[in-house]
This record gives sequence, C-alpha cells and structure tokens, in this order.
Amino acid sequence: MDPTPLLIPAAVVAAIAILSSVRVLFEYERGVVFRLGKLTRARGPGLIFLIPFGFERMRKMDLRIVALDIAPQDTITKDNVTLRVNAVVYFRVADPTKATVEIEDYHFATSQLAQTTLRSVIGQSELDELLAQRKRINEVVREIIDEGTDPWGIEVTGVEIKDIDLPQEMKRAMAKQAEAERERRAKVIAAEGEYQASTKLVLAAEVIGRFPIAMQLRFLQTVVEVAAENNSTTLFPIPIELFRPLIERQGPRDEKDQEATAKALKAAAESMLEALPQGGDRAAIEAAARRMVGLAVEARTEKAAVPVTAPSSADKS
Repeated sequence: MDPTPLLIPAAVVAAIAILSSVRVLFEYERGVVFRLGKLTRARGPGLIFLIPFGFERMRKMDLRIVALDIAPQDTITKDNVTLRVNAVVYFRVADPTKATVEIEDYHFATSQLAQTTLRSVIGQSELDELLAQRKRINEVVREIIDEGTDPWGIEVTGVEIKDIDLPQEMKRAMAKQAEAERERRAKVIAAEGEYQASTKLVLAAEVIGRFPIAMQLRFLQTVVEVAAENNSTTLFPIPIELFRPLIERQGPRDEKDQEATAKALKAAAESMLEALPQGGDRAAIEAAARRMVGLAVEARTEKAAVPVTAPSSADKS
C-alpha cells in the first residue's frame, strides 16, 4: 500500500499546526498563555511556540508607559472654593498576569480611581496650599493611586495636575491681593531708601559744616542743574557770604584803595557770572549782583564812619 496519499495531508496539517503555534513578541510585549483555560505563565519577548489547535491561547500585554488624561473635575477645596481641575496619570503594566486575570479593563479602572482620588485629595487641601504646593499634591495623589492599582499589577509612575480653573470672582480677588502685596513692597523699599538717604545727608551735613565753602559749590551746581534747558529764566538769591571777605574790610581811605576795591568787586562779579548758566537775562542778573555789592560796601562804610564818643560827665551824673 502506497503511503503517499496519507503523507501529503499529514504534512499539510503539520505545517498549519506549526504556523499557528509560532508567535513573535516585541521587546515591550509579553504574552499571557492559557492552556485549556488555565493560566500558565507570561512568555516573551521573542519567538514563542504554543500548542496548536486551541490547546493554548495567548493574550498580548503592552508594558510601555501609558499617559492617561483625566477629565476635568469640579471639586470644592477645604476652604469652600469651587475649582475645575484636570490632570494626567502615567502608569505601566508591571505584572502582565495580574493585569489580565485580576481586572477586566485596567485602563478604565485606573482612570476612575484617578478621578476619585484627585477629587478627594483636593477636597482635603486649601486653595493656597493647592497653588503653592502642587508638587506635594501630585505626589500624594500618585501614592494613593499606586496603592490602589498594585493588586492589579499596575505601577503608577507619576501624576501631574495640568490646569486649575478658578472662578472669575476668585481671580479678581487674587489679583487685588497681589496688587496690594506689590504696593506694600514698593512702600517698604521707598521707606528704606529714604532712611539710607537721610543717613547720607547727615554725613554730608557734617562735611559741609566743617567746610562752609562746600555749600557755595553745591549751590552753584544746583543752579546749573535747574537751568539745564535754555528756554527758561532762573532767578536765584545771591548769598551775602560770597562777599563777606570784602564787607569785613574797612571802607577805602583814598583813591588807590577805592580803585583796588572796584577791581576786586569787578573780578568777584565776573567770576560769579561765569558760573551762571547760559541763557536768561544776564544783564539784569549782573546789575542786581553789582547793586547788592554796592549796598553792602556802603553799609560797611557807614558803620565804620560812625564815631564812637565817650560818655559825658552830665550823662554820668
């Protein structure tokens, strides 16, 4: 009897069995194998073989990290402020067998657990704490979700709060608070500057007290700063201390002394006029300066000309 008619079908059946039993898994995949409905173990990655004809079945599991977006949640904080918060959860399958056997849909279950945990944690926190300590809130939410998904073979690697939507009234109140805080800082800085400036002014006053001529230099510098622009006319008083050395001298006794005094007054007036800023009515200023010098000299001369008489005997009696 020729066995060839039997070998050909057997070879075809064997080829189909081999092809149906071969599986190729990537590095990030694992295959959870069931033999007649009973869990054996997870296999992979690479080339694996299964018992054909339905004796062994395999379910692929992806081990890569999944970014799960949490829908916006309306929550109330501990200090009774209504918020709308959304976040993102990063998790991965750590144990493929548990993720297959213990839970039907680990994506949906993890999403629901993340939503309830986020609302619970925010309800136990105040608004200022939520805004200032977001990193700590993220870590607390991650630990709670990771603890809840551990029996499912799911590892939560991170939780990040993406956005905190405040009511318009709360935004305006926070803006006013921030503005008031900035104004307070500005006033404190200005007061500190005034205090430092006052200490420097005290030191400057001590220097000017030791050197009175420094006051005149400061006066002339102020005049130059005030008349920086040529479109203004500045009138300022001339201190009599500028001419004190000339006033303290006695009046001229002869023509030579009068001529010397006139030259000295002219030189003083010219030096003073050179220090004045350009612009303005220089003729009027010059005339006023010369008039003040003349009045001072006349007053000094009259004072020196008053005779000093001794009291008479009648006055003594």
